[in-house]
Amino acid sequence: MADEMTNKINELTHIDGTGKVKMVDISNKKESLRTAVASGCILLNEEIISRVKRNEIQKGDVLAAAKIAGISAAKKNWELIPLCHQIKLTSIEIIFQIEENTNRIISTATVSGYDRTGVEMEALSAVCISLLTIYDMCKALSKSMVISNIELVKKRGGKSDYER
Repeated sequence: MADEMTNKINELTHIDGTGKVKMVDISNKKESLRTAVASGCILLNEEIISRVKRNEIQKGDVLAAAKIAGISAAKKNWELIPLCHQIKLTSIEIIFQIEENTNRIISTATVSGYDRTGVEMEALSAVCISLLTIYDMCKALSKSMVISNIELVKKRGGKSDYER
């Protein structure tokens, strides 16, 4: 049983041989282009969706602010998540899709970088912060907004590719 637990610990890259947290050493990895796509959504109400579309939210252009916040979050991800590396990002794109029939705004972030480790956390951070910014800018109209379905959609580069 102890050997089985040791093997499980050794499979985790952020855990050392004694079970303590560590930052992964990426010194021997090769630099390559890494890309990740993440998405998530915020459930609003009809009035808020309408006001966002018409740019009538008192605080300003909701989607422009959310895009800037998401880009900033991707760039600062290494400062927010303690064991993430600082990555040389080459591209950050955030798009919003307003679904009036479901009263949702979907945020999708595509992040690329040429480095030794992936950019999944940067894409996920961009989505989270862009959605939180929408919440912040609209909260005067309602506190019942719901942020959900934040997920990695796909990643390319490194040891393996992934697609949901």
